[in-house]
Amino acid sequence: MKHLPSTTSAQDLIGKRIAMMLDDNASLSYEVTERLRAARTRALSHRRIAQPQLQTAQEIQTQSGLALLKFPSQIQLFFQTFGSIIPLLGLVAGLFFINEFHNDQSALELAEIDSALLTDDLPPNAYTDASFLDYLKYQVNSQQN
Repeated sequence: MKHLPSTTSAQDLIGKRIAMMLDDNASLSYEVTERLRAARTRALSHRRIAQPQLQTAQEIQTQSGLALLKFPSQIQLFFQTFGSIIPLLGLVAGLFFINEFHNDQSALELAEIDSALLTDDLPPNAYTDASFLDYLKYQVNSQQN
């Protein structure tokens, strides 16, 4: 048996060994040898030779169906440039609305305290007491619960 170069694959080696065995056995009928020759010819025609094919990312997306939306280049450039700014603006707007809501809640609490102060009958020295605001907050909270 001949020494084959190391660049051949395992399938090639098996194919060559089978071909050598068939060549050595010459006592096959004509019909069998013709069928084998035809099968060999078909196998060689279907043999794949690995050759790398270079493709761009856009070609790959088009082939796999991922390029459903094709934007013009200016719109695509806009989204690539400002795409990270849009979520940041959303975050800032959310923080602004949270701050406004908190300020409204504080104003409502102060308004409740003022209304309690104006509608209650209190002694004059209660207005000069330092802990009077805490007392009013406690009263407003206990009335709500």
